[in-house]
Amino acid sequence: MQLGGLPVEADVSAGAWIAEAVARSHWSTVGSLVPPVFPAYARVLHPAYRYDGDDDVEIPWGDVARLNGTVHHPRMQWPAITGGWEYLTEDSQPPTWDGVPAEGHLPCTLAARMAAVLGRHTTTPEHCLFGRWAESGSGAGELRTAPRLSLPRGRDVVLVRGRVTDAVRNLAPEPSEQSANLWWPADRAWCVTTDIDLMSTHVAGSAACIAELLATPGLEVVPASPDDRVGHGDDPVNPVPARG
Repeated sequence: MQLGGLPVEADVSAGAWIAEAVARSHWSTVGSLVPPVFPAYARVLHPAYRYDGDDDVEIPWGDVARLNGTVHHPRMQWPAITGGWEYLTEDSQPPTWDGVPAEGHLPCTLAARMAAVLGRHTTTPEHCLFGRWAESGSGAGELRTAPRLSLPRGRDVVLVRGRVTDAVRNLAPEPSEQSANLWWPADRAWCVTTDIDLMSTHVAGSAACIAELLATPGLEVVPASPDDRVGHGDDPVNPVPARG
């Protein structure tokens, strides 16, 4: 059995340290997504998109916040900066953006930019593990008997092994798209999680690793902390709109 052309791992014990670490944190915090055992943390915001002919132009959250007169800050949430819960799944705010940020999926372009940085902050860039949520709708049936790394809140993943550059692989059957929801190198130098319900990806690593991510062109990255709340309604600065 394969995912994205990589064989499924029969032994998932290499991820036990992650499962044990995240289980100790409150379920709605950064520490429940990436192990709260690293010196530094960051949140990579998935961009919105403006359609320009055949091209999808990446639109950062900062532009969306300026459009709506809301505050761009590290713990901002999409409903609060746009002013409506409907913008989680539909609608648009032309001429600034037409397509919402990907939820539960790290866009390939971002994965490539992140992998270029993360590969410099591990001694084992050729040996990484990637986990896809086992219950992901597309192709979930074929994973029913695959070994799973058990994670809290039903986030169990099926693992494959590859290079850090394999972060760009699509782990769902075509034409569907699904990035890895969890990935880390064999030396445990960092850990990346794209939670199935969130529009951002969280990274834990060394101070130098996170500093380079924060400064990387083409990525909208903000600092994070293991205690930060991560829910769509957890914006502590901008007013969270009432649900319709």
